[in-house]
Amino acid sequence: MVSQASISSPLTLPCGSTIKNRLIKAAMTEGLATAKDHATPRHAALYKRWAKGGAAVLITGNVMVDKRYLERAGNVVVEDESGMRELEAWAEAAHQEDCQLWAQISHPGRQCPRMVNTTPLSASDVQLNMIGNFGKPRAATIEDIQDVVKRFATTAGILKQAGFDGVQIHSAHGYLLSQFLSPTTNHRSDQYGGSLENRARLLREVISAVRSEVGHDFPIAVKLNSSDFQKGGFSHDESIQVVKWLNEDGIDLLEISGGTYEQLEFFKQDDADVRASTKKREAYFLEYAAAIKEVATMPIMVTGGFRSTQAMNMALTQGDCDVIGLARPLCVNPEAPNQLIQGVIHQLSTEEGHLVLGKGWLGPNSRSRSIQALNNQAQAGWYYGQIERLAASLESKPDLSPKSALFSHLGKDTRRALRRKFAR
Repeated sequence: MVSQASISSPLTLPCGSTIKNRLIKAAMTEGLATAKDHATPRHAALYKRWAKGGAAVLITGNVMVDKRYLERAGNVVVEDESGMRELEAWAEAAHQEDCQLWAQISHPGRQCPRMVNTTPLSASDVQLNMIGNFGKPRAATIEDIQDVVKRFATTAGILKQAGFDGVQIHSAHGYLLSQFLSPTTNHRSDQYGGSLENRARLLREVISAVRSEVGHDFPIAVKLNSSDFQKGGFSHDESIQVVKWLNEDGIDLLEISGGTYEQLEFFKQDDADVRASTKKREAYFLEYAAAIKEVATMPIMVTGGFRSTQAMNMALTQGDCDVIGLARPLCVNPEAPNQLIQGVIHQLSTEEGHLVLGKGWLGPNSRSRSIQALNNQAQAGWYYGQIERLAASLESKPDLSPKSALFSHLGKDTRRALRRKFAR
């Protein structure tokens, strides 16, 4: 379907909230929280910088609903009002230039590092197939599931009270809600396992509970895998069916993504493995999103791979998506949204995306899981380094060595985990 939308066009969401343009800063984990899991002035500084860059919405990195289970030490946790003052300062700092701040609320499930919890929670007791860093999970009981639902709702309500403008429920990338959706991680035989309808039950219950908590005029987004890209995992056809159910659940924005920790599709936008047709369209998940758009009644957001204004506007006018998500490029150029909209730039340089990591890289990926894991960690560490610089009111450093970024990241994550442990 042809649309007149462009990246500068406003968009009114189903809940009635209007965002000023079609560029959203997508979620990226920050790792900036205190040992007590609270937000800090660095969150405020970072998001004030991004807000001035011109994006309509800033989606935070993982805000965890349960302090027992984190994606990494340094996550903000919102279980109660103990960190309210810091949350309010974060929201206030982001409210620049008519910008909205949405929190990505999340539970990692089995993707919780051993240094945080040696026995994480999951749909079933399926071990994450990655070297050493993750313990074998225990299968959630019905009481655990009810607690998870309540926690998502409680976290959303507190964030609304603190001045946040919306929430995004993370049900992608192999986190807990995604684990319930996937047959590879959900071997249950009760009402939360087996059929797709049962596997989607937890996600839908979370959405319902969050909506009851925040009301009907508060934006609720969902991040959903278009596919796990794993044999026997959550498939694209299943994703389309889940979207049909989400149409009934009253969400306001659906972000399409893909992959898990075991299959990191969201790090592959520029890899040789990506098919030529996908490279031509820039955005890796766009072809999947276009199929989902045919059945979705809510606006669709696609993140990952967009580099040119032409490709962004083409995706919008052709109706393949309604919103463009930008993530890693904003770590190097936080002014990019304004520059794209104003025509100052028409292309995000590869110096502002992960191709910069080709300089001083650890070597090409191979069949070795160890090499793949190190490359992924180095890539993540490079972006964490840029985020930390922006949060410290410094300029980004495109020539940062990926190798030094890797060791810095591993060291800092270890120290954060130890400080958190001893602060308990």
